[in-house]
Amino acid sequence: MLLVINSNNTNTVFGVFNGDAKRAAWRISTDPRRTADEYAVWLTHLMALEGLSFADVDGVVLSNVVPQTTFNLKSLCQRYFKAELVTIGEPGLKLGFEIRLDRPEEAGADRVANCAGARSRYKMPGVVIDLGTATTFDVIDEGGNYCGGAISPGINLAFEALYMGAAKLPRIAIKRPATVVGRTTVGAMQSGIFWGYVGLIEGVMSRIEAEWGRPMTVIGTGGLVPLIADSCPRIQHVDLDLTLKGLVDIYRLNRR
Repeated sequence: MLLVINSNNTNTVFGVFNGDAKRAAWRISTDPRRTADEYAVWLTHLMALEGLSFADVDGVVLSNVVPQTTFNLKSLCQRYFKAELVTIGEPGLKLGFEIRLDRPEEAGADRVANCAGARSRYKMPGVVIDLGTATTFDVIDEGGNYCGGAISPGINLAFEALYMGAAKLPRIAIKRPATVVGRTTVGAMQSGIFWGYVGLIEGVMSRIEAEWGRPMTVIGTGGLVPLIADSCPRIQHVDLDLTLKGLVDIYRLNRR
């Protein structure tokens, strides 16, 4: 079985795949202070609940966008899993597609994985919208190559900035408001952020398609996409495991 690790700015996801089938996945907050041993204790108990053990793992693929956690995550893989490790971003890694950026080395590991997961599962050209700590738009051409995109602050960041920057505004939960016109401070904040991000997605997608000259397949992923997708018709597909699937694809290209 394959252990897939996707470490992002807010959370780190561990998933176990048997072929194309996901057996289980778990999420933990990303913390550079967390040691390899702490990861191992936590993961041992969760895998046991699913009838799995470290001995079942014969391959590991790691995607990480937080450099401070790299040492401990690699130590976890090398110390506790007697398995081949593939790390996104290392020299010589085969992707199966081109990164058509002015500086390809700047492509985030999670965005590369999203491209890998989308290109073989959905009609291209397309755009992957990842709603996480940041809201990212990743553009994939007809040949499945990564062509760049756009990055904006994530929904939680926008809420936090509003709370921190305005003395009288409270910290509130994110949800779809009952009306666009808020009749309370909380309702107005929820409306501005929720419908503001729907408008962001619709506006950026309209401009991408105008620049590209044709319609694009739009795939939504990330922890916050279920909140937005039902209210945003531009998101045609929701695939919460897209990044993990892409990492599985990249591992298969590079395993010995």
